[in-house]
Amino acid sequence: MSTILECKNLTKKFGGKNALEAVDLNISRGRIVGLLGPNGSGKTTLIKLCNELLTPTSGEILIGGYHPGIKTKKIVAYLPENTYLNDWMKVSEIINFFKDFYTDFNSEKAFDMLKRLNIDPQDKLKTMSKGTKEKVQLILVMSREAQLYLLDEPIGGVDPAARDYILDTIISNYNENATVILSTHLISDIERILEDIIFIKEGQIVLTKTVDEIRDEEGKSVDALFREVFKC
Repeated sequence: MSTILECKNLTKKFGGKNALEAVDLNISRGRIVGLLGPNGSGKTTLIKLCNELLTPTSGEILIGGYHPGIKTKKIVAYLPENTYLNDWMKVSEIINFFKDFYTDFNSEKAFDMLKRLNIDPQDKLKTMSKGTKEKVQLILVMSREAQLYLLDEPIGGVDPAARDYILDTIISNYNENATVILSTHLISDIERILEDIIFIKEGQIVLTKTVDEIRDEEGKSVDALFREVFKC
């Protein structure tokens, strides 16, 4: 399998403190990866660096062989932790905007997912709950035919009943040659869909393994190992 994301000695400092420290990573295409760690561990910093929202203090990132920039934005679909959509817009208007902006956006897929979630495309965002807005944002991201999906806390703001549907939406709406990276601290909720895991603690990678390796070698679930490593 070829590499979609590579980090080489990646370091990011804020005010002299390392948010990320000498991170080395190789993530293959066609995988569902959990970027797992407690709050403040560096997950969001890493994802923002991949999206060129931050710049490295040292080291480098390569996505599909390119440094973050115009070329990578064409192949990366990003779900930020916070909602960024304009409240005054209708969902249908946002879909048309995404269709014009992203050549890989599939509006038919977006409308189909809205229908299955009983979200009216003619509703304005300002009339929706926080959880429904986050579902809309996830639908927009997963309606792209991207090579890399970076999802920062995709289930953090929704009720438990909706989490299974959201996870099913993620695994059923991406190309099998694409890679999905989910950042979260809610391990037990997403473990069933993960293939690989990355444990990050205080800006450092402390473990990278496949889920099968963890179960075979450690005899534990990902959630149990996470609690052991991070003393939850």
